[in-house]
Amino acid sequence: MVRIIGDTTSCLSESFAAAHDIPIIPQVIIFGEESFLEGVEITHEGFMQRLRAANKPPKTAAPPPELFVEAFARLAPLGEPILCILPSSAVSGAVRSATVGLAMAREQGLDHLDVRIIDTRLIASPIAILIQLALQWANEGASLNAIEARILKMSARCRIYFVVDTLKYLAMGGRIGGAAALLGSVLQVKPLLSFTEGQVNIFEKVRTHRRAIERLKEVILQQVPRNNASHLAIMHADAETEARALAGFFRKHLGITEIPIENAPPAVVTHAGPGLLGVGFFEE
Repeated sequence: MVRIIGDTTSCLSESFAAAHDIPIIPQVIIFGEESFLEGVEITHEGFMQRLRAANKPPKTAAPPPELFVEAFARLAPLGEPILCILPSSAVSGAVRSATVGLAMAREQGLDHLDVRIIDTRLIASPIAILIQLALQWANEGASLNAIEARILKMSARCRIYFVVDTLKYLAMGGRIGGAAALLGSVLQVKPLLSFTEGQVNIFEKVRTHRRAIERLKEVILQQVPRNNASHLAIMHADAETEARALAGFFRKHLGITEIPIENAPPAVVTHAGPGLLGVGFFEE
């Protein structure tokens, strides 16, 4: 059976990963001179407390390749192919670290490993959906090639829209992508943003947070399939009340019964900032 490796930007729950023996590679969170492995040395709650109290925003770093080497070595005795389902290489170094880690593992005698490293060109909760589906397909006996092809096809059909309280976190972290056009004199706008082509882009310029949320609702209602196959999920950072209201709105107007609400992982919040509210789904 195909084995799966993910990372902490995926929003995959620790309990699900543990239950299905899926190694989750931690991103690195840096506050001043201190660095922490996300989910290992710092919890989501601990991160948010530090973020609120910090004089300067934290930074992130890609997982050390050695962490991927450890995961490969742990799965190697099973003699099964391995699929790494990872975030967009435009905003994370996880793909690069996995590639280096695989080369290191092969130099250390694991040259027989059959490993595929997928750059999903996505971020956050849609990656968790892909990991869960990949596990389902693996349990059904699908081959490594078949699962890889399905993941790539689904990734291309994913849509992510979000709003942030301020663009300054995206700007300072260098993750602002095509939305850089909004900086400068219009830094205070509250645009509706999209995550397309593996990076942050402007979807629509909006002046107020309230209008950005309304446009987010309108866009989702226009685009999302009216069934659970859309795998619609909501993610937020310190915006639980708005997230729950948004989930209730979509349950009412879309007839989708299951809409998970996820805490955006620290590596994402570092660059988007508190107040992030996003929606991800897959088109038919």
